[in-house]
Amino acid sequence: MARMILAVVAGFVGWSILWLGSDQVLRIASPGWYGAHQAGIERAMTNGEPMMADSTIMLIRLFLSILFSIMAGFLAAAIANENSRTPLWLGVVLLFFGLVVQVAAWSYMPIWYHLIFLALLVPMTVLGGRLRSAT
Repeated sequence: MARMILAVVAGFVGWSILWLGSDQVLRIASPGWYGAHQAGIERAMTNGEPMMADSTIMLIRLFLSILFSIMAGFLAAAIANENSRTPLWLGVVLLFFGLVVQVAAWSYMPIWYHLIFLALLVPMTVLGGRLRSAT
């Protein structure tokens, strides 16, 4: 049980590091487009300023979420040395925290982004765990 908890925590931390790290890399690589967009979302969320989300950036973030969820599920399954319950629990934890973040940003991004982002967290994390058993 302790190993499973450690695996879920490690998967969550890994996912979070990848998410925040990729955001910083993209901000540095494209300050005028990606960086300006993300700064606009931050201003909108803190000051209530109007914001129009860029669909291309939203699609990039969805792709990264899918990739990072698969990687986190794989990591959790590898640490726990089992590939069914641990990735599922990790997916539930990611969904809970993702729901909190998406609700906070609900009016600043399109609804399709929120729904797809949330809907894919658990299945992609479970897929990552299943991929661990294939190796």
